[in-house]
Amino acid sequence: MDISFVIPTFNEAGSLNALYEEICTQMVGVTNDFEIVLVDDGSSDTSFEIMHELARNDPKVRVIKLRRNFGKSIALNEGFRVAEGDIIFTMDADLQDDPKEIPRFLAKLEEGYDLISGWKHKRKDPVLSKNLPSRLFNFMINLFSGLKLHDHNCGFKAYRKSVAKGLSLYGDLHRYIPAVAHAAGWKVSEIPIEHHERSFGKSKYGIERFFHGLFDFITVVFITRYLKRPMHFFGWFGLLFSLAGFGICSYLSVLWLMGESIGERPLLMLGVLLLLMGCQIISAGLIAEMVTHHTQNHSGDDLIELTLNQ
Repeated sequence: MDISFVIPTFNEAGSLNALYEEICTQMVGVTNDFEIVLVDDGSSDTSFEIMHELARNDPKVRVIKLRRNFGKSIALNEGFRVAEGDIIFTMDADLQDDPKEIPRFLAKLEEGYDLISGWKHKRKDPVLSKNLPSRLFNFMINLFSGLKLHDHNCGFKAYRKSVAKGLSLYGDLHRYIPAVAHAAGWKVSEIPIEHHERSFGKSKYGIERFFHGLFDFITVVFITRYLKRPMHFFGWFGLLFSLAGFGICSYLSVLWLMGESIGERPLLMLGVLLLLMGCQIISAGLIAEMVTHHTQNHSGDDLIELTLNQ
């Protein structure tokens, strides 16, 4: 299989037939060896019936139905698991992403990259509900990941098979796939793409997803920067708390030696509490280091890009 399209879908009945036709039209002249993997993420409309009809009429279409709405990350994860293409595309089912960009993604991959993300440089989404939060998250992930992209969360992406198969997505981690791939050593880039206004269905983005994205951002920072060295994360906090507690207790000790009573002072309780918290945080870091060391795959097979015969 040359190319797979993994398309998570939640209540997008109005656009599925048009999306299928657009993909098939654009693949003429590219390759006939492709598949379309449609993942029904617990839709409550007629999306699954339409998918089923497409699959019945075209063997290139494969359908996965999830038991309920698990979210885009899980839907993508299941699609990646069954996709067979050497190149795997992801795109949203609402037709805001234009399949005519497919050849440009393929051309960029040929330059030696492993993951290409779309950049909706003229985004046709509501400013307050989507554009501004997206810019905020892109700024933060650029700052902490070291990967400078304009649009980490664009749903239109092209992956080499090894990248997609190596991802483990849950929560809202699909927003940060480029950063996760970059941290794993894959070569990531982006291309500007045309973005259309939504013509079918309605946006699934709500205020609760803003907070979900914030929490997952913290997770991404940890797993991309500190997963292999957790003590570097816990150690700074533990050291800060310990030094603050030691400083307070040292100050109170001097007062006690000078004859002052410190037993009833709230500052004493604070100093002791900070010392205990610092020791606990450092202990948590040491335990995390032990777990990391125990579970580390020393063979490094997942890190090897190329092995040549001697």
